[in-house]
Amino acid sequence: MNNVIEIKNLKKYYDNTRAVDGISFEVRKGEVFAFLGPNGAGKTTTLEIIEGLRKKDDGEVIYFGRYNSPSDFYIKERIGVQLQNSAFFDNLTVFETLNMFAGLYKKSYNVKKLIDMISLNEKRKAKVKELSGGQKQRLAIAVALVNDPEIIFLDEPTTGLDPQARRMIWEIIIELKKSGKTIVLTTHYMEEAEQLADRVHIIDHGKIIASGTVDDLIKSLKKETVIVFKTENQKLFEEKFKCIIIDNKVELETNNIEKDMLKLLEFSKINNINLEDILIRKPNLEDVFLNITGRSLRD
Repeated sequence: MNNVIEIKNLKKYYDNTRAVDGISFEVRKGEVFAFLGPNGAGKTTTLEIIEGLRKKDDGEVIYFGRYNSPSDFYIKERIGVQLQNSAFFDNLTVFETLNMFAGLYKKSYNVKKLIDMISLNEKRKAKVKELSGGQKQRLAIAVALVNDPEIIFLDEPTTGLDPQARRMIWEIIIELKKSGKTIVLTTHYMEEAEQLADRVHIIDHGKIIASGTVDDLIKSLKKETVIVFKTENQKLFEEKFKCIIIDNKVELETNNIEKDMLKLLEFSKINNINLEDILIRKPNLEDVFLNITGRSLRD
């Protein structure tokens, strides 16, 4: 598979802070490539450098194997960008907004078809200020698509949205991939990366700390199951079984669920401790992040 973007030893500093600390990776044609990490990890800074919106301090950004300046007009014609915070004219309608952006390019997508693609047909005459958060986000994605780009950058495309609005955007991204588009997205939602990405690069403090397919990253844990429960005596279980505490729940990774569950129940009985809301789940990308950093993605 051809690489459409290559990043080599990219660096960006703010005073003494290393926002992007010498990262290298490639994006393959037709894939959904995800940067997963907590807020402040360096995801947006990296994306904005690649998009040509922010200057790098060192390193290389190479498009299509030969173009190393994202500010070149040739590159800008071939990429679409959805910013983390998009601002539009409140009193323009959805149709007028997309028509305005379409006029900036030599080649543009049919605006009516684009509105239909993002499921805003009923809102095409509505003013931007009348849209919900999810509808505005879909409009922002449509603006990124207006020039029919080969590569689409989506920066935290579902942050702050309710589950239904988030699911609608996931469906748009899935359809874009089916049409052959290359998609680079950032997210701090583990489930978003798991649902959408062909490959995931986990980033923390400006460094890539793990990369691979979702399956490969999870398999690297070498754990088959996670036991999750609630108790008022979290510290006791943390010390005895080397459990971890996430969102006020106790979690224990195990390769022998029957044996370890029996140990937990016996220990709770001996110490007269109640275990509540017990559930069994498979490991996920949050477990990968926790295993490497000792912190939750949400910390």
